[in-house]
Amino acid sequence: MPFKRLVQAAIAVVAITVGVPASAQQVLKVGSTPTGIPFTFLDTKTNSIQGVMVDLITEIGKDAGFTVQIEPMQFSALVPSLTSNKIDIISAAMFATSARKEVIDFSDPVYAYGEGLVVPKTDAKNYASQDDLKGETVGAQVGTAFVDALKKTGLFGEVKVYDTIPDILRDVNAGRLKAGFADYPILAYNLKQGAFGDVRLVDSYKPATVGTVAIGIRKSDSELLGKINASLAKLKANGVLDKILDKWGLKPKAA
Repeated sequence: MPFKRLVQAAIAVVAITVGVPASAQQVLKVGSTPTGIPFTFLDTKTNSIQGVMVDLITEIGKDAGFTVQIEPMQFSALVPSLTSNKIDIISAAMFATSARKEVIDFSDPVYAYGEGLVVPKTDAKNYASQDDLKGETVGAQVGTAFVDALKKTGLFGEVKVYDTIPDILRDVNAGRLKAGFADYPILAYNLKQGAFGDVRLVDSYKPATVGTVAIGIRKSDSELLGKINASLAKLKANGVLDKILDKWGLKPKAA
């Protein structure tokens, strides 16, 4: 009888020990968008969100001791979902703007870039700035820093707001927009795929709104922010971030 109890006790200890790693590994919900390639996008082959920011937050999690559960959602839903605790982290093509910093916190910089300009291929003009499009109807994506920036200039006849970047490209492609503004790397990647043959990215254009992509965290999660920044610094130092950027066709120029 004592031996039986000893065996039962030993089994119980083994069961507890085996269960520890699973319970100790924290799972955090990460908001990412199905459009925003190469930063985030829906891979139809695997039916999962992939891209720069997915690879990055996964590597950060490995270093910081948490696993990630990617939650697909529209760009405009990211911040509300974070502040309402539906997700724990935002890892997408999101600029760390001053307006957003009033609502959420951001990690150290990941990647910096500005807006790109797309026009119909039949339009051969070498646009240098937004002034060259005065009075025209242009488009930008809802929730991005570009919408307010374009409206505040007072230059344009109308600034139409779209749910996704492909929606903007379709209207430029069809001639319903004089021009479209969106994240330069995302525009370049989309056009490289050849899906919008009647649209061109204007190489002569100089962006007016340059921002830095970073990872979003609730203001109450300062401990998590510290862990993410520590791991991000390691990935910058050991070259992992540059490898991720290169994998998705971006020049390694972490901000």
